[in-house]
Formats: sequence, C-alpha cells, structure tokens
Amino acid sequence: MRFVGFLFRRKNSPIDSHPFRDKAREMDGARCLNSRTLDSLTFNSRIFKLIAGSIGLGLVLAGSVGMQAKEAAVVPVVIGPSGGKVVGWDAASVATPETSGPGAVIELDFTNSGLSPSHWILTLNPDGTGHFWSEKGDGAQAAAGGQPPPTPAVDRDIKVSAEFARHVFEEARSHRFFAEECESHMKVAFQGWKKLTYRGPDGQGSCGFNYSKDGQLEELGESLVAVAETILEGSHLEWLLRYDRLGLDREMDYVMESAADGRLQEFGTIRGVLEKLAADDGVLERVRKRARTLLARIPN
Repeated sequence: MRFVGFLFRRKNSPIDSHPFRDKAREMDGARCLNSRTLDSLTFNSRIFKLIAGSIGLGLVLAGSVGMQAKEAAVVPVVIGPSGGKVVGWDAASVATPETSGPGAVIELDFTNSGLSPSHWILTLNPDGTGHFWSEKGDGAQAAAGGQPPPTPAVDRDIKVSAEFARHVFEEARSHRFFAEECESHMKVAFQGWKKLTYRGPDGQGSCGFNYSKDGQLEELGESLVAVAETILEGSHLEWLLRYDRLGLDREMDYVMESAADGRLQEFGTIRGVLEKLAADDGVLERVRKRARTLLARIPN
C-alpha cells in the first residue's frame, strides 16, 4: 500500500511540505491547490483506479482457480513422529517409490545369540531393492542346537517383490515411522531382538522388540525375519549344491514345508540358486521339480 500512497502524493509537493499549511489555507483558501497539483491528483487517481481494478480482477480469478484446485485435490497435513509436519501424506497411496521419495529406507537389525548366525541386518528400499548382511554361522553352536551346517557369511544385494515392499512401507507410515513403543514387556519366550528403523525425507524413527502387542508390527517383524531366513537358506542351498548334493533332497523337504506355512517368503531373493537346481542334471529329479515349483511362485 505504500506504493499506492506514493501515487497519491508526490514527494515535496505543497500539500506535504508547506510549513504553514493551516495558515496558508486560512489566507488563500483553496488557492494552495494549484492547477498543477490538481492535475497530478487527477492523473494519480486514474492510475489508482486502474491498479485497483486489476488487483480486484486478479483476486477474483485467483479465487476461482483456488476453489477449483481445492475441489480437485486435498493436501493433508499430519504430525510427524518428531512433532513436525509431514505435508502431502495421502494414506491411499503411500509406500510407493513416488511418494516415499529417494533415500527412504527400512532396516531390520536382528540379534539372537541362540541362533546361527546370531546377527544379521536386512535393508529395503521402496522399489523392492535392498541389501542383506549376516555374520558367519557358528559351527559348534549349530551342531549343538541340532541346526544345519553353519551358513557362510552373507553380504549381497537383494530384491523383493513390489507388493511386499509396498506393504512394508505402508506399515512403517501407519506406525509413525516406528517412532513409538513396540515392545510389549510381556513374559514370552525370547524369539530374537528385532530393531526396526525408518529413515527418509518424510520422517524417521526406530523401535525394538522381542514381542509386540501390536499385531501388525508383530506380523511385519515375522515377515521380514522370514525373508531373511529365505536368504540364509539360499546360501545354505548353495553350500549343499557344492559340497553335499545328496543332502539337497532332505533340505528341499524343509524348504517346501516352510514355504507352505510362511516361515520362508519372497523366493525371488534366492532366484539364482533355484535356477541352478532346476537346471542341474546332477541332482535328483525331485529336487529339480521342487526348485521349478518355487520359481513359478516368484512374481514376474
């Protein structure tokens, strides 16, 4: 509005700078508004009307466009786990590469000293790519626990199905990026400590639990553990294919049983070794057939 005011009154005009304005008006009356000043005021008044008209038209058009935009799309604003605002979160379309944005990652850090390996980390991106790392299994511990021969250390990239990745990221968002209490503190058997972490441009959080009373979180933890177990099983099948081909038959019994009850999931993570088994004439036909069955379950 200062700009408009400048149009009304020129700096150092008689009206603004006359030190005896009141006295001058008493002596000369309206003569202090000379013809030049009146012309200037008239000209500036016309400019003001043009500007005011343009502004009014702009506001009308902006209001019309704004109403259409408001009807077309609603941008929700929710409160993030750190108390800040997360803008643009549409619960109907979360957990896709487009909405999660570059850099979003979910990590499960698992530890259980009673298992071999006792520590591994699974990392997933919104597009299904990820990485898996594990310690080398303890041979003596595995034998004492009646487990298969120790699994070699694993450190490789993986890829899960788009549907599985979408589900994982949906659960992370629906649970405030894991920035909440997860552990139930109930007296249940120790299954392994699972630390879930989310890091991304839209928020971050972390929580750990052995057993969670939240059924969705407990199920999510079990699913991620099942994926990790599948990756470890693939490494074990590679070992058997190289050193103990006869042991593959019994091992594939376990794999098929675990695939049926959900203990092993996302066989796309071990596609490579399954393809080797399916094509290897040096293994039993039953092993090749089961490998082909598992390959057929992998989404294209």
